[in-house]
Amino acid sequence: MTNQSTPILPAYDHTPSEYTGPSKTETLEMRQEFLSPAILMYYRDPVMIVEGSMQYLYDETGKRYLDGFAGIVTVSVGHCHPKVISAIREQNERFQHTTTIYLHPNIATYAKKLASTFPKDSNLSVCYFTNSGSESNDLALLMARAYTSNYDVIALRNAYHGMSPTAMGLTALNTWKTPVPQGFGIHHAKCPDQYRGPFGYDDPDAGVKYASDVDEVIRFSTPGQVAAFIAEPIQGVGGTVELPNNYLKSVYNSVRNAGGLCISDEVQTGFGRTGTKFWGFENHGVTPDIITMAKGMGNGAPCGAVVTRPEISQALSQRLHFNTFGGNPVSMAQCEATLDVILDENIQGRAHDIGNYLLDGLNTLGSSHQCIGDVRGKGLMIGVEIVEDRVTKTPASDLCADVFERAKDLGLLIGKGGLYGNVLRIKPPMCITREDVDFLIRVLDIAFTQSTK
Repeated sequence: MTNQSTPILPAYDHTPSEYTGPSKTETLEMRQEFLSPAILMYYRDPVMIVEGSMQYLYDETGKRYLDGFAGIVTVSVGHCHPKVISAIREQNERFQHTTTIYLHPNIATYAKKLASTFPKDSNLSVCYFTNSGSESNDLALLMARAYTSNYDVIALRNAYHGMSPTAMGLTALNTWKTPVPQGFGIHHAKCPDQYRGPFGYDDPDAGVKYASDVDEVIRFSTPGQVAAFIAEPIQGVGGTVELPNNYLKSVYNSVRNAGGLCISDEVQTGFGRTGTKFWGFENHGVTPDIITMAKGMGNGAPCGAVVTRPEISQALSQRLHFNTFGGNPVSMAQCEATLDVILDENIQGRAHDIGNYLLDGLNTLGSSHQCIGDVRGKGLMIGVEIVEDRVTKTPASDLCADVFERAKDLGLLIGKGGLYGNVLRIKPPMCITREDVDFLIRVLDIAFTQSTK
């Protein structure tokens, strides 16, 4: 399949502004001196992005890149989408901030529109707005504990739920190797990974078999004390690990029988990204009690939300809970404009069609490159696992890093993750085109070929 000619990005009618700010070297020096060394930075030779337009990014020299990672799945409908920018500009020029102690229409109109995206019989209708996914997950646990009067929480190994202390406590054994230990009252069940786990893609009962481990956790670690179970419908940072069929059905049943609530972390899978459904949990035929979200809901705005049923939301009224910036007028204007674009322009359908085209291309690529062990995902949330050998499935972390770096040099920015850092994460803005996918496949073909020589 390899074509060694330099791939060329599709034609695009946008001229980036001339960059006149600090140089890349100066910016890097300031970052090293004035920013925490704990802040992660991609690439051996960092790329400096100063402008974006829809699915493309530009560095300080004007070089254009295809964004295959959407700012870690944050940009849903495209960088600086004109309809979203117009809504932000209009709101900024009128009024920037008011807390929820005063009335403002933006938070109410967006909450109503957001609630309309959930299944009609779910009764998921009450929203609480935050500033991030981490904060949303913190609040979801607080809500579950208040409602159930229980404390213990069950999460999955290899999951990722954020970078606050509580959210990091939910996380065990993932690619970030977070320095915060497992939180008090938090228990972890096995990751239902059909590629690396004992029950594979060929086992029709894999979901139920993996779910039995949650039963074991309930039986031996949390008898009568379960407040909540939390999981991503597809593990994002963990390497785009899809939960098997019937896994969530079985787990939700067990958790509810133990008195707990079920939380779906939709920070990466929500808003149509999986293509087949608007929310990731819908792909599993379940309805959670609480849903958390962030990232793509605002197309780049620092915002998040928790959505639940009215009776569960009442639990927080027992205590005062206040958020100064959650639901501010500017963020709500950006969120509502983003949702309007998603609904009006059939972004979910686009994610389905373009995502299938991308999956087909990646699977074809796998026939030429034996280091591609697994291609998985739904819609425009895709992972490519890189191995040294398809039989042993030994993680090829260094090779993954080399492909990741080479792709950047050729004009493609993607992510990487997984427990062993050997999974390419491809999650572009959902405005990507078939021509962009052709470019992406050509770049990866060259990157794999050159990195395995």
